[in-house]
Amino acid sequence: MNVWKNVKIKRAFHQIRMEKFFKTSLVLIALSILILVISFLLTLVVQSMPSIKALGFGFLVGKTWDPVANVYGTYPFLLGTLLTSFLALLISIPFSFAIAIFLGEYFPRGWFSEFLKNSIELIAAVPSVIYGFWGLFVLVPLVRSLEIKLGVTPYGIGIFTSSVILAIMIIPYAASLGREMIRMVPSSLKEAAYSLGATRYEVIRAVILPYAKSGLMAGVLLSLGRALGETMAVTMVIGNTSLIPKSIFDPGNTMASVIANEFTEAASSLYLSSLIELGLVLFLVTVVINLIGKRIIKRFTTE
Repeated sequence: MNVWKNVKIKRAFHQIRMEKFFKTSLVLIALSILILVISFLLTLVVQSMPSIKALGFGFLVGKTWDPVANVYGTYPFLLGTLLTSFLALLISIPFSFAIAIFLGEYFPRGWFSEFLKNSIELIAAVPSVIYGFWGLFVLVPLVRSLEIKLGVTPYGIGIFTSSVILAIMIIPYAASLGREMIRMVPSSLKEAAYSLGATRYEVIRAVILPYAKSGLMAGVLLSLGRALGETMAVTMVIGNTSLIPKSIFDPGNTMASVIANEFTEAASSLYLSSLIELGLVLFLVTVVINLIGKRIIKRFTTE
């Protein structure tokens, strides 16, 4: 009996040690992620200091980007980033929600559901440079034809074209998360609504969407974060001009595409520091939009 009791005590102590080790590991991993994000921010701030000291607040509101004259204003690129991202989000939301409802409610199982789900996930796995090539050879001629019919300058490339490319690229993020949230709606809620005589449309509108709204909004926020940081596909079809776009059909530029295009050409220290500060602005814009999105999701959750 004493031997068996000692074995049980040793086993209990071993479980306690393993529990402490597991908890410590989780804390260290969480802290490492926090340290990594802070290190990103500090690196950008330190490397941007020459530009911050030389240009000040004028860097954010300046409308001219001329490395030859050492004039750096990020307003056209900030505007281009926000225009392309939010326009892409507006285009993608109806498709994302429709796919989420279709796969989560109408066809949750079966070969067709699996085929469509895998196809949508494949969209997220395709390299962005492939989207850029597709945009140049397929989408740009289509947009140019549309611009001719609308009576605007037929650039083909521009804000609208890059937004369409981005919309296609971000659809899987909101659709996949939304599908999982819709499938998690309790069957008892839906059956109760059906028993009261509700149609499927009414069940979706009054039961499923209100229950899954926080997950749907989280998917939208994830899609927006993906759109803000996209570089290669946008660079290939946006036009890469430093002028302020006057309409969604005009060429433009984003902060990410400017960094990708000009970082290797930065000859002076101020030019290089300005590009790094551009990355800092993009980082801060992403953080602010994510914080706003978190508050929106929290409000949807508590309603």
